[in-house]
Amino acid sequence: MSAYPSIFVSHGSPLIMLGETPARGFLTGFGKELGRPKAILIASAHFETHLPALTADVQPAMIYDFGGFPRPLFEMQYPALGDPALAARAAHMLGAAGMDAQRLQNRGFDHGTWVPLKLMYPDADIPVVQISVQTQMSAGHHIAMGRALAPLREEGVLIVGSGSLTHNLYELRRAGGDLPPPEWVTGFADWTYETLRTGHADDLADWAVSAPYARENHPSPEHFLPLPFAYGAAGEGAKGTRVHTSCEYGVLMMDAYVFQ
Repeated sequence: MSAYPSIFVSHGSPLIMLGETPARGFLTGFGKELGRPKAILIASAHFETHLPALTADVQPAMIYDFGGFPRPLFEMQYPALGDPALAARAAHMLGAAGMDAQRLQNRGFDHGTWVPLKLMYPDADIPVVQISVQTQMSAGHHIAMGRALAPLREEGVLIVGSGSLTHNLYELRRAGGDLPPPEWVTGFADWTYETLRTGHADDLADWAVSAPYARENHPSPEHFLPLPFAYGAAGEGAKGTRVHTSCEYGVLMMDAYVFQ
């Protein structure tokens, strides 16, 4: 079995489930391109803990962690099973790398998980384990987390980071849906593209200082941190290939990357 790459996807607004957009079209076909993994380990921007945490339920519930959206979104289901054995193995691997990790029960699938996976793998027949981000920790910490778990890819596990390449909801509320993204958005996206394409791990680890317009695009870091996690999961010397780019709501870049 050849190792899966690790990937980063921008999950966007939950409304992606109800409308046709370039990002939705990409995600719908992306799972077929990747093939069917044995299991999925996904870092979601909507799962934040102080220490790394992994979900350990056999049958995770659904979390509708949003408000003010159409009712059909609150009726959607993604009945994939969990994988407590994978959660235990990942926690052990993190511990061996010097990162204490915990396993949590009664923590369902948030929309950072079920939105992209429902599009990529709609049959929900692949076990899924979520791993948290730690917003008080650096991107370097998340790269190290990913690297500790990289051997799982050799065992048929698809490691995913689910966030958003840019995520300033304050600007989103003022931006017109059909307007081209402003320079402060494209400048950050271009920097990310060059940093990942060339595999500059040190710059990625220091993104909050190195990247132009970092704070403008990420007033808080939780939607960016799944990206360095996914990058790290490809192992030392990894480089990124951008497999999708589009913009929604004028400021929300929906880029996706494959790391190898």
